[in-house]
Amino acid sequence: MHLTRVLLADDHALVRAGIRNALEGQTNLQIVGEVGDGPSLLPAIERLFPDLLLIDVTMPDFEPVATIQHIRLLYPHLLILVVSAFDDDVYVQGLLRVGVNGYHLKDQPLSDLRLAVERVLAGQRWISSSLVDKLIQPTKVETAVSPKLSTRQLDILNLLAQGLDNRAMAAQLGLSIKTIETHLTRLYRQLDVQSRLEAANYAHQHPDLLAAIGQSTTKTQTVLPQEHQASILIVDDNQRYRQQLRRMVGRIYPQATIYDATNSADALHLVRQIRPQIAFVDVVLGDENGIQCTRWIKAEFHHSRVILMSAYPDREFHRQGLEAGANAFLDKKDIDAATLYQIITDAIN
Repeated sequence: MHLTRVLLADDHALVRAGIRNALEGQTNLQIVGEVGDGPSLLPAIERLFPDLLLIDVTMPDFEPVATIQHIRLLYPHLLILVVSAFDDDVYVQGLLRVGVNGYHLKDQPLSDLRLAVERVLAGQRWISSSLVDKLIQPTKVETAVSPKLSTRQLDILNLLAQGLDNRAMAAQLGLSIKTIETHLTRLYRQLDVQSRLEAANYAHQHPDLLAAIGQSTTKTQTVLPQEHQASILIVDDNQRYRQQLRRMVGRIYPQATIYDATNSADALHLVRQIRPQIAFVDVVLGDENGIQCTRWIKAEFHHSRVILMSAYPDREFHRQGLEAGANAFLDKKDIDAATLYQIITDAIN
């Protein structure tokens, strides 16, 4: 029986072990190697001759679109299945365009990963079901004339594009929820859209409007008194995700002072110095354990509110995290601007 040679590429050893376990029952597969960063990928492909590459496209020192395009040119018969926590439809479309055979989200059940591998090996394209609706939404024909929006409408469109719900927008702008609802109704009519998601997509697809939003929001951001300012620590070994989370927190809560760390030692050093009110900690910190990091943070400064994050809906992670003293456990795909705003305001109040 011919064995399909599989190469795993993910910067987290724990994740690679999980994928190995998920595929153990597939007797037609042979995992021939693992890599944990971008520079190791091409040499491993050249050395191991895999038939199937399972790859996380957010590894360190890795440019996904350009590298996969290069791999596709060098190895046209290599099957490539992306296994990622990111579900941005533009990002997914870019990778599909350069030749990946499938895109699987990490928050899906392990049985779905096995099915994804089977489908890709059978010559089919696999896309996680939760991504399909995003990818097949019809796009509106661009018009030459941009809608004329008021300053208030631009402010609301900005916050809506960041993911804030009506209550968070009302708090940010100092308005009632009813007033926000009225503005949204008029905004949808102006943009010719039917929903929050369509309006947010419209904002992201029109950089001219986003530029205007950036200018207008500097006048409307609410600055809380000094005693309500927050110090926030982000502990995650993925630089891209840390930067993304920093930007989200900075946009919705500009009065926060934000620090970040890549491992437990750096995190504890910062905790001793800054006494953060909130610490966002990834469960997987390279080969370290974010749950143990949570214990150390709580032991050093028990008033710190620790929010554990994970790309994997694992009940055991959840149980162990709460036992270690975490105040909450969040799936990374559920972390949006509205959630962050609620977490921060709850902590400082």
